[in-house]
Amino acid sequence: MNHPVIPIAVLDSTKQRKRQAPKGRRVDPAALAEVQALLGTESRQRDLLIEHLHKIQDRFGFLSAGHLAALAQEMHLAQTEVYEVATFYHHFDVVKEGDAAPAALTVRVCDGLSCEMAGARDLLARLPALLGREVRVIAAPCIGRCEQAPAVAVGQHPIANATVDAVTTAVNAGAVKHEPTGFIDLSAYRAQGGYALADECLSGKRDVESVIKTLEDSGLRGLGGAGFPAGRKWRIVRAEAGPRLMAVNIDEGEPGTFKDRVMLERDPHRFLEGMLIAAWAVGIETIYVYLRDEYHGCRTMLEAELAKLRANPPIQNMPTIHLRRGAGAYICGEESAMIESIEGKRGMPRLRPPYVAQVGLFGRPTLEHNFETLYWVRELLEKGGAWFASFGANGRKGLRSFSVSGRVQSPGVKLAPAGITIQALIDDHCGGMLPGHTFYGYLPGGASGGILPATMNNIPLDFDTLQPYGCFIGSAAVVVLSDKDTAVAAARNTMRFFEHESCGQCTPCRNGTAKAAELIAKPKWDLELLADLSTVMRDASICGLGQAAPNPIDCVVKYFPHELA
Repeated sequence: MNHPVIPIAVLDSTKQRKRQAPKGRRVDPAALAEVQALLGTESRQRDLLIEHLHKIQDRFGFLSAGHLAALAQEMHLAQTEVYEVATFYHHFDVVKEGDAAPAALTVRVCDGLSCEMAGARDLLARLPALLGREVRVIAAPCIGRCEQAPAVAVGQHPIANATVDAVTTAVNAGAVKHEPTGFIDLSAYRAQGGYALADECLSGKRDVESVIKTLEDSGLRGLGGAGFPAGRKWRIVRAEAGPRLMAVNIDEGEPGTFKDRVMLERDPHRFLEGMLIAAWAVGIETIYVYLRDEYHGCRTMLEAELAKLRANPPIQNMPTIHLRRGAGAYICGEESAMIESIEGKRGMPRLRPPYVAQVGLFGRPTLEHNFETLYWVRELLEKGGAWFASFGANGRKGLRSFSVSGRVQSPGVKLAPAGITIQALIDDHCGGMLPGHTFYGYLPGGASGGILPATMNNIPLDFDTLQPYGCFIGSAAVVVLSDKDTAVAAARNTMRFFEHESCGQCTPCRNGTAKAAELIAKPKWDLELLADLSTVMRDASICGLGQAAPNPIDCVVKYFPHELA
């Protein structure tokens, strides 16, 4: 059969076809105009991505696909990169084309361990029907108000010791904002001698060596959980070539921890002065403060007080201070994950080495500190390192701020000697157990710090004292269990939290937390399989989340075998 030959034109190899339009989702002009109006003259630099996502979320109540595409174009970023960042954080509601937007108001009911023990499940069961479809009721991981359990956030308004009536009243009244009161503002702080110490440092009345030596003599360690000696950290970063940066971690997401929030709500400038002294001692000109998104009132207050500082600097050549907002990711409490988030990325921990002190924020040597560590700087320098070291119990030195929640009469932040026992902490600082409750067990270091029985009530609570028992103190978040609770239920709660909060970067943590949660949800535990899983997670996870997640399970097996019988 003969067919006609159709010639194929050969394109000039030197010429390439030009696309009629860029690949990917087209940018809607209306969405682009809205994003441009919202951002105004603010910088479009890469590290402000999360800040700009917050602006859109706050303005519209969600992140539409159109707004994400428009933001990507405006910031000269790939749409995939913007989408990946937006979907990584729990507090961003990404709405695709054709999907319904969330309700205008969100009520978050904390289902952390302390809140679950106080009745959070009942609130979650009853509130949706009472509040109606116009309000979204969701379970939220720990919101940093464990002493107020059960804690609920109506929009940005926290409700302590929440009841159905209290939440309903707040919703009906439109009480969705938090305006903190009663804190020591700049004028009151200066009237009490505030920033005089910082001025002494900057004016040359104090020298760097003596200041760092005082910190070393005090034995002050990082109070975010890692416990690295503060003075030594200052020396390490100071020895690095400049420019150096500082990153301050106020993203206390460990269930049971709330001390930083309480201190910040009371006396913000004590922390800020310590921060400025640290910047002077290490030679830092730019500081980034990373604040947990759940602390809306703290952010409002801190923005106002920082504005006062900038308008009337207490010291010459005050460093530039940037306040950055978290977005609901427990993993960003890990220092390198926090740095990734400050840079506008997904909060995934970095492999080490190099360490943050050498290669940190924007690739520069970075002094990373927890809020409370800096909070102590002024007091230590005024009273001396020996004063701080003079406190302690059972052979330990210093003071600790314990976040205590659970079945005690008086939960809250308790300042007590390092090395105090759990029994003394309950009896002498918390008013004893709740009426009708008998001490049964405790978590000495939050969700990841393990679980110990009441019979082990004489162990000094401090760094390095709990490791022989498979536990650690971390940020000193103590959750007290009674005979109305079980260690099994506590372990299930904490493992659900870890599964929810795993960043997903490494398989041992991503799959391990999910598998562990599945296994311990069963009436009978497969102890051999759980032991193997624990070993893999500890040995192969990139960061402390996956490495410490098995602690509660291992402790139940070791110290509460009667619950598994």
